Amino acid sequence: MKKADYAIAFLIGFFTGIAAVPTAFALGSRDPFVLLALPWIGGVVILAGVWLGGVLAWRMPFFWQLGKFGAVGILNTAIDFGVLNLLSMASGVTAGLVVGGVNLPGFAAAVVNSYLWNKLWVFQDRSAGEPLFSDFPKFFGVTLIGVALNSGLVILLTTYVPVFGGIAPSARLNIAKAVATI
Repeated sequence: MKKADYAIAFLIGFFTGIAAVPTAFALGSRDPFVLLALPWIGGVVILAGVWLGGVLAWRMPFFWQLGKFGAVGILNTAIDFGVLNLLSMASGVTAGLVVGGVNLPGFAAAVVNSYLWNKLWVFQDRSAGEPLFSDFPKFFGVTLIGVALNSGLVILLTTYVPVFGGIAPSARLNIAKAVATI
């Protein structure tokens, strides 16, 4: 455990909070204090999670890596949802086949983010002289299956599953995205 890891954890949490702002806004949060606080809250929460992983690692070393992996996973999810909500608000698209296209950029950004953070920080998987993106084609190939399933479920759930209880279209989109993410 290095001090730099804790700084990186805070930075990841801060970016997570920034990426969460469009989702919070789409779900109805308009309080500027809350929206401005999200990056700082994210930074503290992710830092605490990675710190806890470090504490637990004294007994079981894999918890250190698990804490970092979880932090990156939360950031990826926030990026995926944030870009989806930003594009949905900008385009007005919340359902139909077109929502699959609106879903792709966030998923792609999250995949690239995941690859870089996991390669460089979580697993530190770099041999001397090996290009940074040498494993990316394999990673991307597996991800294509994930994006097809994710976008397909978002389309299915926003377009073909009946709405109960008058759920707002943006909330329905986020529920569908959460189910697809799981």
